[in-house]
Amino acid sequence: MPQVDLKSVRPYGDTLDDGKVQLGFTLPIRYGPEAKEAARQLVMKMGFEGADVVSAHDLGGHFTYFVVYGKCVHSVDVTSLRVPKVEVEQMDFFKINDLVRDKLGRKITVVAACTGSDAHTVGIDAIINMKGYAGEYGLERYPWFRAHNLGAQVPNETLVAKAIDTDADAILVSQVVTQRNVHIANMTRLVDLLEAEGIRDDVILVAGGPRISHELALELGYDAGFGPGTLPSHVAAYIAQEMVRKEHRTSPDLGKER
Repeated sequence: MPQVDLKSVRPYGDTLDDGKVQLGFTLPIRYGPEAKEAARQLVMKMGFEGADVVSAHDLGGHFTYFVVYGKCVHSVDVTSLRVPKVEVEQMDFFKINDLVRDKLGRKITVVAACTGSDAHTVGIDAIINMKGYAGEYGLERYPWFRAHNLGAQVPNETLVAKAIDTDADAILVSQVVTQRNVHIANMTRLVDLLEAEGIRDDVILVAGGPRISHELALELGYDAGFGPGTLPSHVAAYIAQEMVRKEHRTSPDLGKER
């Protein structure tokens, strides 16, 4: 195993520190030699050396897709990075349910949806539905959770109304559609509605999706953000642990029915 200098990390292609990268992009230019040269020069202007257009595909009309190889001359000091992350103890299905049973004594109610124009339910289904994902059960299977999956293209107003109607402890929002940052506006709108109803501080608000990070979620007023690779147990453990902390802060009288 070669020794990696974490203070100066560069892309790995064929050998350590060679800086080799592959870029794929589309230009609004008709396919041809001029288009390939335009792609090569563009990559050179991005700061890459030795740019080589290895593939160009005519997309029809005035569009061409390119794959370009190049050499990155920059590096990054990994030791200086400070990235906000969800702080949670990883627990399995059984330990999560034991925690809720022993520390709360009641079920945790969760409502979830793909909101706005988003119709991609694969992510939220993986977390919520009983069948789960990657060998893990979804929250519907957890005996100490009461999960409501509202599905796709749910208006924020409908999600908030459901949260109020069920006296929800947590709200999960899945955002896959991100063109023109529509997810930013949609996520912000949900926070505004919860604040207008006076229940923002009463719920644990979680967002997830391919372009969702914990840092972005915090910036938009959420409690946590989960990106690609998230499993049902990750979300369940976070909610359970937050509920325990929250209820211990607000009331010593745990175990009440709800």
